[in-house]
Amino acid sequence: MTDQESIFKSSLRTFVRLLLGTFALFLGLFLAVSIFSFFGSTPDIPIKTDIEILPDANFELTFQGIRAPVILEIPIHGVIGDPNGVNTESIQEILLHSRLGLLEKDRVKGILLHMQTPGGTVIDSSNIYHMLLDYKKKYNVPIFAYIDGLCASGGMYIASAADQIFAGPSSIIGSVGVILGPFFNIYEGMTKLGVLSKTLTKGIDKDAMSPTRPWKEGEDASLQVIMNYFYEEFVDIVTQHRPRLDRNQLVNEYGAQVFDCVRAQRYGYVDVAPSSRSEALQKLVEISIGGKPIYQVVALAHRNSVFASLFKSSWGLLRGRIEHTIDLGQPPIREKFSYLYQPF
Repeated sequence: MTDQESIFKSSLRTFVRLLLGTFALFLGLFLAVSIFSFFGSTPDIPIKTDIEILPDANFELTFQGIRAPVILEIPIHGVIGDPNGVNTESIQEILLHSRLGLLEKDRVKGILLHMQTPGGTVIDSSNIYHMLLDYKKKYNVPIFAYIDGLCASGGMYIASAADQIFAGPSSIIGSVGVILGPFFNIYEGMTKLGVLSKTLTKGIDKDAMSPTRPWKEGEDASLQVIMNYFYEEFVDIVTQHRPRLDRNQLVNEYGAQVFDCVRAQRYGYVDVAPSSRSEALQKLVEISIGGKPIYQVVALAHRNSVFASLFKSSWGLLRGRIEHTIDLGQPPIREKFSYLYQPF
C-alpha cells in the first residue's frame, strides 16, 4: 500500500467519523428537545395566519396597539367551496386563529363579512353558516355582512348568520335555490359513430343519469328528493333570519331570481341599502364596542409555506403524472349539489 493510499483511507475514516458524530449530536439534541416538550409545559399552538390591518370606518389605516378592540373582517369572495379559496377549512382556520396569538383574550368584538360571491357548494355554505352561528353564540360577538357586488345563493345562506346585512349601491342579491348539473346525454351520438359503452353496477340506479345510455323515466327521482330537501332547508334558514322576507312570496314569486339592492331591501333580503362598508362598519362598532374611537379592523390571511406550495405543485410530476385541464366555464368545486348562481 502506498503512502498516498494510506493517507486517503485515513482521511476518509476521519471524515466518516466526523459525519457520524455530527449526526449523533443532532439526533441527541432532537430527542432532548422532544422529551422536554413532551414532559414540559404545553407548547404554543402554531399560528398559520398573518394579521392584516384594514381601513376603519373613516378609511384610515392606523395601528392602534396590541390591546385595542378588534373587528375581524372575513372576505367571502369567489365560489364557496373552491379548494384554493373560501371553503370550510379556510373559514374554520380564520375563526380558530381569531382567538389566538395577538388576538387572544377576547380582543375580537365583532365580525364583518365582506360578501362578493355567486354561492357555491351546499356543504360548504352550510358548514360556514353554522360555524359563524356557533362562534357568535360562544363568544357573544355580533356579525354584520356587507355586500360589495354579488351575493347570491350560497352567499345568502352564509349572510343569514349576520345580525344585519348592508348592501352597496351596485349589489346584486338573491338566487335562493339549488342546482345540480347540467347533465348531458351522448348516447345517440355514440350510436351513430358505432361506439359502445358498458358500465358494471350493482344496485338499482347506481349509474343514474349516465350519459352513455338512454335515460329511464323517473331515474332522477332520488336526486330530486335530495334537491327538495336542500331547497326547503335553504328557504327555512333565509326566512328564519330575514323576518321581512315572506316565505310564500320567496317560493312562489321571487324564486331563484336576483335583484338590485333597492328591491332586495324592499323584499327583505337585506336590511340597509344602498349603503357602504363604512356605514356597516360604523354601526357594527357602535353595537360591539360602544362606538369607542379606538379600535382595529383586521383580516387573517393564510400563511402559505413556500415548501408546501413547491411540494404540492411538483407532486404530480414526482408521481410521473402531468394533469391537463380544459376550462369549460365551470366553478372549481368538487361537490355537485350547489347553492350557486350561474346564469347560462
